[in-house]
Amino acid sequence: MTFEQLAIFVAVAEREHLTKAAASINLTPSAVSTAIKNLEHHYGVELFHRVGRRIELTESGRIFLGEAKSLLSRARAAELVLSELGGMRRGALSVFASQTIASYWLPSRLMRFHASHPGIDLTLTIGNTRTVADAVISGEADVGFVEGDIDEPALAASVVAQDELVVVVSASHPWARGGTPPNDELVAAPWVMREIGSGTRSVFEDALVEMGITVGDLTIAMVLPSNEAILAALEDSLCAASVSRLAAQQHIEAGKLIEVDFCRPVREFRLLNHKERHNSRAASTLIEMCRVKKL
Repeated sequence: MTFEQLAIFVAVAEREHLTKAAASINLTPSAVSTAIKNLEHHYGVELFHRVGRRIELTESGRIFLGEAKSLLSRARAAELVLSELGGMRRGALSVFASQTIASYWLPSRLMRFHASHPGIDLTLTIGNTRTVADAVISGEADVGFVEGDIDEPALAASVVAQDELVVVVSASHPWARGGTPPNDELVAAPWVMREIGSGTRSVFEDALVEMGITVGDLTIAMVLPSNEAILAALEDSLCAASVSRLAAQQHIEAGKLIEVDFCRPVREFRLLNHKERHNSRAASTLIEMCRVKKL
């Protein structure tokens, strides 16, 4: 049984007239008659009485009419859903992003997407770089955004923006007076760090290695899970921290924290997709909104 056969049956049943039914669905009377006969023959059920030139529903036909109309209605509803999904009038989009991106770079772009496509149920989950990569691999995330490099054969990564890391201290810290701290001071000073797996921490560790220092050489006073927690902890302490300029800029401008004369490693914000999964139209639209024209 096909949806076309159902539509023909309903058209004839509602009109009890082959010619009128054929005209309503843009078919010839002979095509309509053949479709009805094939349906009856295939299932061994008589759906219509042929009374002279008239046709009228049998009892079986009346019972089947309700089911046929209900099925066609559900098919039209399913077609409408697909149409709305294709036109982005409804749908869902799951985005995972590492913390700095989710807190400072991504929100304005998500709001622009929502303004254009309010019918899309958009969710944002924050995690570190490893968490985001795992979510994209598993399919939990449609799109992921991370800071720094990611080495995952299953993922395609493309650069969407740049950021730099800065070392900041409180105004009472000895480094606040200026000058570049030597390596022995960098090692001896207490540091507040992000957790292992954080893109911020990974980029900072790479910068230290270029200076001949490993993270194991540092005196790590505390590990905190967010930029905001680190920045708040620094204001009344003698610790130092390496954080995103995006996160620290307001604190620096307000004089709450001082930027230290230290290397400012540049890192890239990357968009992650699974290589073997097709992007939905909503995902593709968000990705295009997030791509930079010039870094």
